[in-house]
Amino acid sequence: MPTNALPIRNLRGEVSDAEWRARVDLAAAYRLVALFGWDDLVFTHISARVPGREGEFLINPYGLMFEEITASSLVRVDQHGVKLDDTPFDINPAGFVIHSAVHGARHDAGCVLHVHSINGIAVSAQRGGVLPLSQQSIFVLASIGYHDYEGVALRDDEKPRLVQDLGDKTFLMLRNHGLLTVGATVADAFLSMYLFETVCTIQVRAMAGGRELVDVDPRLIAGAQAQAAQVTRGLGAQLVWPGLLRRLDRRWPGYDA
Repeated sequence: MPTNALPIRNLRGEVSDAEWRARVDLAAAYRLVALFGWDDLVFTHISARVPGREGEFLINPYGLMFEEITASSLVRVDQHGVKLDDTPFDINPAGFVIHSAVHGARHDAGCVLHVHSINGIAVSAQRGGVLPLSQQSIFVLASIGYHDYEGVALRDDEKPRLVQDLGDKTFLMLRNHGLLTVGATVADAFLSMYLFETVCTIQVRAMAGGRELVDVDPRLIAGAQAQAAQVTRGLGAQLVWPGLLRRLDRRWPGYDA
């Protein structure tokens, strides 16, 4: 069903300019996740803080495919998972547990992005986790945590352990489950996920080759974040985000409705 055929009232003009911009970026991120093939039907989630509204964030309407999501369809909830907008859509309870835990503990996390990508889950099931096999891997290894699988994330008592395992890191590998990234902006979290999934894809392919592997010198990991800032000219994800939006406009326009 086309997105514009769904019962969604356009909220542009009904929310602040800052919230609308956050909604547009978040809707774009959902569609980009689908475009890059990281989606799992309707079963993962990306959330973003609502600018100027303490303790509130936006998350996907449960049941919409990621390529259907628009700025107006996103659901605004409080820290207890209570919907704050008049919307026919519910939210994923597992999504709320994970994202509310991270947002509650990491005030620097404007966006939390979680996927069940095939390569990400494959590496999450490997005891060694992410290995230093590629240039991309040094950026992930410089800021990664691991969280053991405890079943579908439906219990509040898992939150402290998840938060502790993430710590102040950017990347969290959820064992036997998937990948999670945090960022100050939606663009930051998305670029980090692009790196995370790329690292996992390279690792799966390298290990499948059946030949002896060469590790990156661990001393190079310490300077990875400074090198990333230099490569992106200090712009970080903002260097690539406008181009990603242009790609999306060519392939799946309408996310900003």
